[in-house]
Amino acid sequence: MNLIESIIERAKADKQRIVLPEGTEKRTLQAADQLIRDGVAEIILLGNPVEIEQLAKKMELENLDRAIIVDPKSHDKKEAYIDLLVELRKKKGMTPEEAALLVEDPLYLACLMIKNGEADGEIAGAQNTTGDVLRPALQIIKTSPGVKVVSGAFIMFTKTPQYGENGILIFADCAVMPNPNAEELASIALASAQTARSLVGVEPKVAMLSFSTKGSAEHEMIDKVREATRIAKKLNPSLQIDGELQADAALVPAVGASKAPGSAIAGKANVLVFPTLESGNIAYKLVQRLGNAEAVGPVLQGMAAPVNDLSRGCSVDDIYKMVAIAANQSIGMKQNK
Repeated sequence: MNLIESIIERAKADKQRIVLPEGTEKRTLQAADQLIRDGVAEIILLGNPVEIEQLAKKMELENLDRAIIVDPKSHDKKEAYIDLLVELRKKKGMTPEEAALLVEDPLYLACLMIKNGEADGEIAGAQNTTGDVLRPALQIIKTSPGVKVVSGAFIMFTKTPQYGENGILIFADCAVMPNPNAEELASIALASAQTARSLVGVEPKVAMLSFSTKGSAEHEMIDKVREATRIAKKLNPSLQIDGELQADAALVPAVGASKAPGSAIAGKANVLVFPTLESGNIAYKLVQRLGNAEAVGPVLQGMAAPVNDLSRGCSVDDIYKMVAIAANQSIGMKQNK
């Protein structure tokens, strides 16, 4: 059984309630139909029930009658959600009139359902930008206690089993933070380690990447990585983490032994934390395209509940996998409470 199959099986064994706010988007409906058929999660679709029913009939989808369908414009908990949003955003001057409009936005309604304990996670982005998906999530669900930033990790399934965990590595941040400072970079490292545990099921070995290995160069960008490593170690002394390391020193045992002798991480890393979004995003796309690797994500890290963003070019299979991943994140969060 491969990792994705394991993730799907874990989701089936402890079904979570995953809300899909883009409930009239065709790929989303196809994925929802398959997820319900396979028993991966309890699916909540947001959208006009008549439109969803018509699309299901036209697309010959046979399982959507088992989804929970909520019309954002008209449902029995609308007033309660207006009150909740006003309470959550009162310091920002939220009025009942503004809240009444926002709760009809499926992206806001999905987050309010999670905040109110009526859903366990959300997947969106097939129609909406990352900014649109993240904005209500950060306003309503917010970050986990002690977490400074939200970041995006990719699970990279490479064709090189000698690296990472049989070819599987976590790359972060590849989606959110353009230029994290040392404290933010440390937070990304800690969140990425948790992703390795909860989704890949391995003990993380975190490499803080740079263009220098253990003082081979000097620059303020290297100083940031060193400081981030120090902060992460202080926050979690048991975490296996080292830096600064070049990518080859992090991955190749012989290079690691030569450039960073005595390091417990060099040559053994399964989590790669990049110093900037620029480097992380470029790296994952190069590995994906030139190395023919499968990149699953981005998995958003640091939220108090799973909210994962899709590419607008996503496939039905991408949505299916991301729902299973969100379910696993939710299971892991509940176990850690």
